[in-house]
Amino acid sequence: MNLLLEIGSEEIPDSMLAGALDYLGTAVASAIKDSSLGVVETFTDGTPRRLVVRAEGILERQPDAEERVWGPAKNAPAAAIAGFAKKQGLPPEQLELLSDGKAEKYSCLRRIEGRPAVDVLAEILPKLILKTPFPKTMYWAGKGTARFIRPIRWIVALLDDQVIPFEVAGVWAANESSGHRRLGAKSFAVTYDDYEQKLFQNYVILSAEEREKRIRAVGVNYKQDPGLLKVLVNITEWPTPIVGTFDKEFLSLPKEVLSEVMRYHQKYFSVENEAGDLEPVFVAVTNTDGDPEGLIRHGNERVLRARFNDARFFWDADQKKRLVDRVADLANVTYQAKLGTYLDKTERICELVLILIELFKNPGAVLDEELISEAKVRYAFEQGGEDFAAIRAARLCKADLTTELVKEFTDLQGVIGGLYARVQGEPEEVAMAIYEHYRPVGVDDSIPETRAGQFVALADKLDSVKGCFKAGMIPSGSKDPFAVRRAVQGVVRILVEGGLRLPIQSLLDGNEQLEEFFLDRIRYYFRETCGFEYDEVNAVLAAAWDDLVDVQQRLEAIQAVRPSEDFEPLAASFRRIQNILRQAQFEGTGAEVEESLLEDGAEMELHIEFEKVRNYIRENAGELGYTGVLAIIATLRPKVDQFFDKVLVNVQNPAVRQNRLTLLHNMLEEFSSIADFSEIVTTSQEMK
Repeated sequence: MNLLLEIGSEEIPDSMLAGALDYLGTAVASAIKDSSLGVVETFTDGTPRRLVVRAEGILERQPDAEERVWGPAKNAPAAAIAGFAKKQGLPPEQLELLSDGKAEKYSCLRRIEGRPAVDVLAEILPKLILKTPFPKTMYWAGKGTARFIRPIRWIVALLDDQVIPFEVAGVWAANESSGHRRLGAKSFAVTYDDYEQKLFQNYVILSAEEREKRIRAVGVNYKQDPGLLKVLVNITEWPTPIVGTFDKEFLSLPKEVLSEVMRYHQKYFSVENEAGDLEPVFVAVTNTDGDPEGLIRHGNERVLRARFNDARFFWDADQKKRLVDRVADLANVTYQAKLGTYLDKTERICELVLILIELFKNPGAVLDEELISEAKVRYAFEQGGEDFAAIRAARLCKADLTTELVKEFTDLQGVIGGLYARVQGEPEEVAMAIYEHYRPVGVDDSIPETRAGQFVALADKLDSVKGCFKAGMIPSGSKDPFAVRRAVQGVVRILVEGGLRLPIQSLLDGNEQLEEFFLDRIRYYFRETCGFEYDEVNAVLAAAWDDLVDVQQRLEAIQAVRPSEDFEPLAASFRRIQNILRQAQFEGTGAEVEESLLEDGAEMELHIEFEKVRNYIRENAGELGYTGVLAIIATLRPKVDQFFDKVLVNVQNPAVRQNRLTLLHNMLEEFSSIADFSEIVTTSQEMK
């Protein structure tokens, strides 16, 4: 049997459709399985006015079952035993005397007749509907009644063609749906088979994929904007794209401003030519069946002209005050109550940029007051070049927060600052660094292209993250109001993708909680974004993670060498070595192996081979790279195997035992700077 459930409501916010449908699809499938009505796959669709779940292959009724019922104990009075038998509809002699694990009791098997699927679903569906998770819900039938994201207006609930009888907040399930608010019928009967067709006849395209195709089917090359496209798909039931135009005179404004006005205020797509330049054309998407007389198009053009005039007014007004003169005004703009003003943040960003530049130019430098002082002195005398661009951009990067255009279009902060810097005569390197210092904004956004932009972006994000942790504003669960996770992920991406060899761990002020938070994001990046195996990531990060470029190189080396026949067995041997040393509570003394205490054969051969490999790696590490080093380490595998087959480590002679532990410890310590190989999961472990 097939289930059709449609929850019809007032318009649901576009951002909440996906989560609600995911829940309903999973919850319905689980409820059907838990009710012994079969294992089904659910299919979900939705529009702003309806959430739809379909499932096929539901059993007509639950299978019959047997349940053991326990009665009185063996030594209970006869009357109690007879009463139990009568209650079960059996003569006392048909009762069984069995142990329930504690004592012998009288019992019997009771047959439970399976219920029809329609009755079971009538019980469970109302509960599932009202449990649909939304950020906010509302009463609409009076305080204390059912809550939902928007008032429920109708419910379609069919098992094949039979209505499943239930009620939610006064709305009874039926076989009648509703069409497009303006174009379709208010009510019409549907069946499981003709449901989607009937909706289409009433100007509702149920499939989000089909609505997207309809939006894309317009003969102009509009700018790709997945976020806006998703919004338009989720706010329309019968989307119709309409092409409009605007005056070319507005093209004198930067395209970023024009595109943001179209996107942010009007939900229009902007149109670009093949060179990427903006055309005086836009694409609006309406929830109608066309615009034969052009009234909608003319209305949109008129509204857009007014918006563009506002943007031009703001642009011209903002030019009356230079960015550099706006910096002091940041003292009047609160960043966060516990973290001060944006002027305070600007000062911190400037100092962090100085530190980052010094650490980048002097690998291995110690981050202390002396380094910071030297950086400030150098900046005082250097007024040009890439370093100056980063520091100048750090000083100006937040100044656009005081402009009228950013107050109107907050998503353009940084972008507007970069554009203003360019027209106000700042060096191009400075303008670009300001323009891109918020990047990456999301997972699909690229990192800043310029080195100066990368330094400013890192400083800005690090300051935000460190400030939030210092003030106790730490993300928990799914809650992250200050976007700390996104900021940390941005830091990780800039360091790795920008090839910046900076000591990130040293920049976290020794805050262990913050370090663990960074480690979690680093693990996520290398696993989910870069595609490395989780045990490879754990192994490399256990060795060291201060330099993320180095982390990536070590991961790539392990990934390259892992398929070789010697690598995983050697990793298993390293785990064994680690366990032996841990059990012996041997931490190492820095001593070398005493050859006079080594036995001829397997022990001596391992020592000789290890020294040979160690010396060769130390002499040729630069040429070998991590991949070459790992490949050579893997060649130790036969000697290590032979050692464990023929040599007993924990012998009675304390000097010999100490010497053997030293040999193993030195091997482990020598190669653990690349990775903790004991973290590598071998094939034998996976089989267990």
